Amino acid sequence: MIATRGDVTDLATLIAAVLHDTVEDTATTFAELERRFGPEVRGLVAEVTDDKQLLKAERKRLQVAHAAGASAKAKVIKLGDKICNVLDVTLSPPPDWSTERRLEYLDWTEQVIAGCRGVNPGLEAYYDQVLAEGRRALAG
Repeated sequence: MIATRGDVTDLATLIAAVLHDTVEDTATTFAELERRFGPEVRGLVAEVTDDKQLLKAERKRLQVAHAAGASAKAKVIKLGDKICNVLDVTLSPPPDWSTERRLEYLDWTEQVIAGCRGVNPGLEAYYDQVLAEGRRALAG
C-alpha cells in the first residue's frame, strides 16, 4: 500500500514495512534481520518496533512521543501501518472491542500520525480519508 498510495520505491523502506512487526510478534531477532536484509532494513525495523517489555499504555505513549523524531522512512512505515490498523479496527475489529474502544484507537493513531506528517502527502491524504471514513462508520 505504501508503494501504490505513497509512490514509495525505496527497497529498504518497502522491505522494512513488510517486516515492521516481525521482532515484536515472532522469535526473529534484529541480528537475523540484519543478516538477511542488511543494516538499513534492520535499523528501520528497530526504529518502528515497540519494546514489548513495557506496559501497553507506555508503548502507546512512546509511539506518540517518538513519532516526530523518527526518520522520514520510519514515518512512512508508520503511516502505512496506521492506515492498515485504522482499516482493520473499522472493518474487522477484534470481537471484544466496543465502539468506544475502537474510536479511542482511532484518536490515538491520529496523535501518532501528527508526528509523521510532512513526509508523504499521498499517504497522509489516504490516512485522513480512511480515518474520516472510520469515524463515520463507527458513529452510524
